[in-house]
Amino acid sequence: MNGSLKISRSEFLKTSALAMAAALAPSLDVLAKPAKSVGLQLYTLRDLLPKDLEGTLKKVAEIGYKEVELFGYSDGKFFGKTPTEFSALLKSLGLSAPSGHYTTGNTMPNAKGTLKNDWKRAVDDAAALGQKYMVCAYLFPQERTMDDYKRHIDLFNKSAEVCKASGIQFAYHNHDFEFKEMDGQLPYDMILKGTDPSLVKMELDLYWASFAGQDPVALFKKHPGRFPLWHAKDMAKTKEREFAEVGEGSINFQRIFDAKKIAGMTHYFVEQDVCKRPPLESIAISYRNLSKLSV
Repeated sequence: MNGSLKISRSEFLKTSALAMAAALAPSLDVLAKPAKSVGLQLYTLRDLLPKDLEGTLKKVAEIGYKEVELFGYSDGKFFGKTPTEFSALLKSLGLSAPSGHYTTGNTMPNAKGTLKNDWKRAVDDAAALGQKYMVCAYLFPQERTMDDYKRHIDLFNKSAEVCKASGIQFAYHNHDFEFKEMDGQLPYDMILKGTDPSLVKMELDLYWASFAGQDPVALFKKHPGRFPLWHAKDMAKTKEREFAEVGEGSINFQRIFDAKKIAGMTHYFVEQDVCKRPPLESIAISYRNLSKLSV
């Protein structure tokens, strides 16, 4: 054994005591496992994936990403592949897909694989792929009235029950419109208050929340443990406050990541709705800057 690896009896006893304390107190910070696997919401690469699915995913893995969040599930297929086929492709590249995005189906009643149409099959396929989260990604402009939000709350609770039966957590992903007051209320608050906290979690888009003037850390403190998923993209230091690569804008990500335990964060995904640079270059910059943070 290398002499530098030897430890004294007192150091050994100290280490053993810490190990015992961890075993007896599972809530201690020593057991907390930081979410080190950086994820990518594949919507960022939506123009590249149809042209070369395998090649694009390979480049994502080569950058260093370990997880991807899916979008576009339709009628039993992920990017044109069955759950078995797509699972095998991801595994061959060292990737996993812990989460996926879905829509209500209100504006596309004939689409299969939405919260309102063929949801059980979507849940079964997500489970087969190994997803742990299914997220309502977006509410279209024509489904944002006060009455709509009340219906959504009921739909989210019911959809979440189906997810729970398959060991999947349901969540809701925000933009900025949920933080615009309607009849004296914020739709985001309505969703948080109206849904069952154990059934419906939140995927907080850090850019959109910040764009709407919200403090992500304040939201975490107000609703601890409700935010297991995050979207990470930065806000340019311009008048337009457009999308920017993580670490290239005005959002203090280290402050937000320092509050990850309060939030209950388990996964975070880089996403950039619009990229001024080639998308693969943008996600590489975000990955590199995230690796500099304590996450």
